[in-house]
Amino acid sequence: MKTLVLGGCGFIGSHIVDQLVASGHSVRVFDRYPEKYREPVRGVDYNFGDFRDTMALIEALVDVELVFHLVSATFPGTAELDPQADVRDNILPTLSLLDAMAKFGVHRLLYLSSGGTVYGIPNTVPTPETHPLRPINSYGIVKVTIEHYIELYRRTRRLLPIIIRPSNPYGPRQGHVGVQGVITTFLNRIARNEPIEVWGDGSVVRDYLYVEDLARLCVTAADSGKVGVYNGGSGQGTSVREIITYIEQATGRILNPVFKQARPVDVPNSVLDMSVVMKKFGWRSETRLQDGISRSWEWLGTL
Repeated sequence: MKTLVLGGCGFIGSHIVDQLVASGHSVRVFDRYPEKYREPVRGVDYNFGDFRDTMALIEALVDVELVFHLVSATFPGTAELDPQADVRDNILPTLSLLDAMAKFGVHRLLYLSSGGTVYGIPNTVPTPETHPLRPINSYGIVKVTIEHYIELYRRTRRLLPIIIRPSNPYGPRQGHVGVQGVITTFLNRIARNEPIEVWGDGSVVRDYLYVEDLARLCVTAADSGKVGVYNGGSGQGTSVREIITYIEQATGRILNPVFKQARPVDVPNSVLDMSVVMKKFGWRSETRLQDGISRSWEWLGTL
């Protein structure tokens, strides 16, 4: 199948490209820049441009049957700084993409939403896909809005979408700028002999998913032909304090975190219910958190 991976040179996208190639798909990538941490993958058609450039998107869609939409101009920790930019750079270009797909008869879409923010402060933990959507930060609000527009296009424009709501992905090739995830942020600060900073008292619980497991889920879900919304997590909750313990074990370092005031945009407890995904796709997370952290630390040592 001819696939287009929007954001295919990024952290999650690069791993989805690997999975697609291994599965025998024809792969085209659309991104702003080449991959940062490795050379281009043999056989992949790379196209470079801005997601906001509608004509560039249209050119990338030629002969495509399946689109992976992984582009996000913001992160959960940065979206609050400029909500207008969050809307302008995420929602509007996505609408242009959906219009172009409808115009050129490209019906199949996998969209990467967010399982960590769209539910807000959950009533039920682990949280199922049927939980009300009550995001408490700009990042989550934008993700929910895009989900609603995708549903609109499903009803009115023959779109065949599948939405994955990932928890907290981590692993090799994640950015080093300190905004993409607590595990990678901590590991990079340790590598630079910088102090670890924790928002709050370290009791915040998250569901962490190794990026290769997430990529496998995305490709499995896209290939299934199913339409709907599905969680993407390990189904296990881990506190920041526990993460620090696992990192100490992986790195052989003793950490003395600096605890800072908690942020109001952080959900205190977020763990995803994975029972539907396990039943529908026969998928489950295969990488233990301790092993994934060790692999991430080893990868950092190769840079």
